[in-house]
Amino acid sequence: MQPCRHNPGTTCPRQRMHRLPVLLLSATLALPAQGQDPAPRWHQAWGLAAPTMTEAAGGREAGFARLLLQPRGGGREARARNLLAGPLQVRLRDGTDGRAVTAPVLLPAGGQRDLLWLADTGNGVRLLLDAFPGDPSARPADHLYLLPFAGVPVRVSQGFDGTRSHGDAQNRHAIDFPLPEGTPVLAARAGTVMQVVDDAPGDGCLVRVLHADGGMALYAHLQAGSLAVRPGQAVQAGQPLARSGNTGRSTGPHLHFAVQANTGLALASIPFRMAGPHGELRFAREAGAPP
Repeated sequence: MQPCRHNPGTTCPRQRMHRLPVLLLSATLALPAQGQDPAPRWHQAWGLAAPTMTEAAGGREAGFARLLLQPRGGGREARARNLLAGPLQVRLRDGTDGRAVTAPVLLPAGGQRDLLWLADTGNGVRLLLDAFPGDPSARPADHLYLLPFAGVPVRVSQGFDGTRSHGDAQNRHAIDFPLPEGTPVLAARAGTVMQVVDDAPGDGCLVRVLHADGGMALYAHLQAGSLAVRPGQAVQAGQPLARSGNTGRSTGPHLHFAVQANTGLALASIPFRMAGPHGELRFAREAGAPP
């Protein structure tokens, strides 16, 4: 069986659904008139469920940030809260024309900051909160990652620049490993667990691990209820994180693995090297893919 199989050259609904995870979160908020409760409406790209306005048990909320309105001085302070156990770059934009209304701000793990004060004029205001995991000043090093599983033959169903769902910046250098459901997924490198999502509706399970050089490893389509780590936990290379599954926008059991970096108000996958059972793996690009 080959997971993530679609008709080449098409944009069928199944193909679009598999593009997990593009991890830019945008939130649209209508600022209420004086005395009314805010009624936020959240929108996000592939791979993340809508965050709620209440804290999720165990810190497993499937989002990057929360936008809060705090009454102050005849108006409201728009405050961004980082929901990740790692750095997050945020920015507010005008929801009508898309222009930036605040400079980019880097929030520490679990941190929050007031971004913009808005007067209560009785008119609605639309704001977009962009949230990008990672520190844009980080420079991930060339590192040989460990294979994130053991005891199973190494197969690749989709590699770098895969035409089925690895064509965007966040997934260009991702690898899909077909694995039997329930296979232990191991940390490919030591780091700190930055984000865990346990079976978010429609989006499945994932773990994001922050490394010392600022790069972030993403492990996606994990088995529901199998997560063995929590946000903020230090992990060692080879330590079990969860079990492989077929959750979220997946068409077959596999592990989606990528190393990502914040390139400055953008999230991109970056090339990586990986050790296999018999030496370093070589990930071939698909025919016609850019160098």
